[in-house]
Amino acid sequence: MKKIIKTALILVVLVSLIGCKKEKSSSITRSNNDSTNITQSKKIRVAHSQTYIPYAFVDENGNSDGYEVKVFMAIDEYLDDYEFEYIPTSSEDLLIGLDSGKYDVGVKGAWYTEERAKKFLFPEHYIGASSLGLVIRTENADEITDMDSFAKYSGKLVPISPQSAQYSVITDYNNTHEDKIILQASDTFDVAGAYQWVLEGRYDGYMDLKTLFEENVLKEDAVYNDLSKKLTYITYQAIPTYPLFNNKQSEFIADYNKAFAALMENGTIKNLEMEYFGEDLFQYVAK
Repeated sequence: MKKIIKTALILVVLVSLIGCKKEKSSSITRSNNDSTNITQSKKIRVAHSQTYIPYAFVDENGNSDGYEVKVFMAIDEYLDDYEFEYIPTSSEDLLIGLDSGKYDVGVKGAWYTEERAKKFLFPEHYIGASSLGLVIRTENADEITDMDSFAKYSGKLVPISPQSAQYSVITDYNNTHEDKIILQASDTFDVAGAYQWVLEGRYDGYMDLKTLFEENVLKEDAVYNDLSKKLTYITYQAIPTYPLFNNKQSEFIADYNKAFAALMENGTIKNLEMEYFGEDLFQYVAK
């Protein structure tokens, strides 16, 4: 009888041990599976400018912010297979880091150029736009209301660098209009000089980005705020801005393109434009 009881106890212990072993094995398997799922998320290093308000910057609390940064945060939420890391840096380091593979994608309010297209991948659709327009004397605001009226008024424009997007915009305008803008090439001049030349009457207009005009003139603490009532900005066109992708990120850029199209369709992109720019800049992009 004792032998039977002893044998039964041994069997119970063995069954318990086997059960524990199976449970432990199952737990380890689940743990391994969970670990595998985590490692399957592809990490994307998103470099961005630190001071280019409102496109990409670091806020007062040290957080990554800006329209283009927030678009990528929305893309991150949309794409389950990726995990984004945001890295504030200088414009120079962003470009060098993208080229070397240190970063996977960079946002800095970048325009498309043939030189950049040789180094980096561009998405199917621009991410945002930079409003480009005329700075004129406020006293002429009734006579000059757009580019056509400026061309008829005098067309005297502050010289522009031939490497700039502004130069290309005016060249395109002159190619399609009878009244021409007087386009002169110049590689060296400062913003203060341009504003002053317009006020003095040497020139009647200056091609400027809206964000720069607001930063330099309209803000209360702007360097040239004393000119805010003397100068007026007129929007002409918006130049598309793009994120720049490392040239080995063809798989990611394909997923990005799909996600961006979905966010355009559901209104997320337009809502972010309204939040950061107060208007839909895409309407000003030349079709």
